Amino acid sequence: MSISLEKRVSFEPYNLYFGFLFGLVGFAAWRYGRHKQSARHLILAVALFGFSYFMPNVWWTLGVGGTLTLLLFWP
Repeated sequence: MSISLEKRVSFEPYNLYFGFLFGLVGFAAWRYGRHKQSARHLILAVALFGFSYFMPNVWWTLGVGGTLTLLLFWP
């Protein structure tokens, strides 16, 4: 029994929009992490780049993206 790609990945407009938004946050974190040589920021940036491809709906995208963004500013 195989699962098609359409059932795993959501192509709803808001999911794409928030995925792009968190990707921009990840890009800013990547630039900051390279400038400050911070491994934590680089790892979180990579997570922000790619997590939205695996989220089933917009609420999961907002929850995971918000959590990863908050972790960027955690002391």
